[in-house]
Parts: sequence; C-alpha cells; structure tokens
Amino acid sequence: MNQHQFSAPEIRGVYRAIYERRDMRHFTPAPVDAEQLHRFMEAAHRAPSVGYMQPWRFIRVVSPELRQRIHAHVNEERVRTAHALGQRAEAFMQLKVEGILTCAEVLVVGLMEQRENHVFGRRTMPHMDLASVSCAIQNFWLATRAEGIGVGWVSLFDPNHLRDLCQMPADSEPVAVLCVGHVESFYPAPMLEIEEWDSRRSLDELFYKDAWGQV
Repeated sequence: MNQHQFSAPEIRGVYRAIYERRDMRHFTPAPVDAEQLHRFMEAAHRAPSVGYMQPWRFIRVVSPELRQRIHAHVNEERVRTAHALGQRAEAFMQLKVEGILTCAEVLVVGLMEQRENHVFGRRTMPHMDLASVSCAIQNFWLATRAEGIGVGWVSLFDPNHLRDLCQMPADSEPVAVLCVGHVESFYPAPMLEIEEWDSRRSLDELFYKDAWGQV
C-alpha cells in the first residue's frame, strides 16, 4: 500500500467528481452561499501554475446590467458561430449553449496583464499561462461538482469586446465566462453527447507509445 494515498472513500470521491463533472446549461434561481463560493475560489487558487506566476484573475459579475450586456454579446456570437458551422448551423441553434441569465453567479476568468515579465517556463511555450488558468478553472469545477453546484464554461465571445465590457487591462485576456449555480439534476452524460453532437473517443485512439499514432 502506498503510504501517501488517500483513504478508499476519498479516492472514490475524487474520481466521482472527475467522472460526473458536467458542463451545465440549466440552473435554478437559488443563490450560492457566499462561504461556499469562497471555497470554490480557494480551490481554483490552489491550481499549479507555470513559474508560480498565478496568472488567473476572476471577476464576479454583480451588476445586472453588465450580466445582460454579456448575455447579449454571447448571443450575438452564438449567431455568428452558427453561420460559421454551415450545414450544422440549425442543429447548433437548437442547443442551449449558456445559462448566463438563470444561474446564481457569473464569473469572468482572465489572464493577468504584463505576462511578458514572466519567462520561467514560458520562454518557448508562452501559452503555458493559459494552461495554468485552465487548471484553476478545473479545480473550481471539481470543487463545485463535489458540493453539488453546477458550472457551465461559456466561450462564445470576442475577447476584445468582453475585455472592454469588464474594464480589463489592455494586455489581459478573457478566457471564460463561468455560469455557476444550483441545478435540478446533473446530466447523466455530457450534454453534447446526449444531443448527439459528438461522442467520446476511445482512449486507445488518443494514447500512443513512443511516437505519434503508434499504439
């Protein structure tokens, strides 16, 4: 037995959160407790980051007017995305792609400003700051799932426009709009799988040995 491993129930809990995490689009109006939201933010802030730069920044949207403006912009981008999808446009428009107006909390997640000052781990791969923010969002997401709170990651926006809406520094970069709130139930499978938009690939198709494509 590995002396560093968690107890069996704790291990099962970690894997359950991973396997049952869902990108939620349907929410109830019940508020999220402030202390609970703080725990989720602390979980995000414990994420690993390249060079320990901690590049994540979270904006809690409390203004109803700002929430409405973000929703309107996302809806505009939704239409543009449908046009770009060609033959799949109609199927895409049938999907519910966000819950900005119905969720309890809206968070805008962004990359910090002045990232060029951080070279450690980024000299040849500057995008590692984005990987770090993604880890923070995943921490947040798993913590919310463990506590029965839903999260939806919305990416249908123009970063420049969202930056302006949220009065972010010119060299910062919006990464996600997170819809957070209580749900009636969690989807039994990813929504896009249920809607037959796509299906989960076999791990054997994605896991190689020594060389790309070699299994």
